[in-house]
Amino acid sequence: MNDKVKKDMSKFDWVTERSSCSLPKVFKALRLQVGEDVKTRNALRPNNSPYQFSVTDTGSDFTVLLEAKDVHRSVIFSLAEHAILVRDNKGNQMFEVTLTFNDEGECKLNVNKEERDFWQVRRMALEELLFRDY
Repeated sequence: MNDKVKKDMSKFDWVTERSSCSLPKVFKALRLQVGEDVKTRNALRPNNSPYQFSVTDTGSDFTVLLEAKDVHRSVIFSLAEHAILVRDNKGNQMFEVTLTFNDEGECKLNVNKEERDFWQVRRMALEELLFRDY
């Protein structure tokens, strides 16, 4: 690290950054980002598509739904006390997300003991639902 970077980090407001690295705040951010993912995916559908995607909120959960003629699938994100749980439409847990505030001052999501970015967690949860052939 050069002196300029060290100087900038000496003024780093770690308290504010750490405060924003909480499960409720990360869950809310994920909800907004997932909503954008669904909006983007719906816009990419061919005209007259027999399927569509939507997001519904139910208290401490939100659900991404695929609705087609004979297919109804979903992925459920739930805010729990110590993690964000991601489940399929049968209630089977796909994975859980915990948080780490690392030495670089970044809020990282952890899945299966690996650091992940927000987009990676969203892809892990939604890729099969959004891109499976229907």
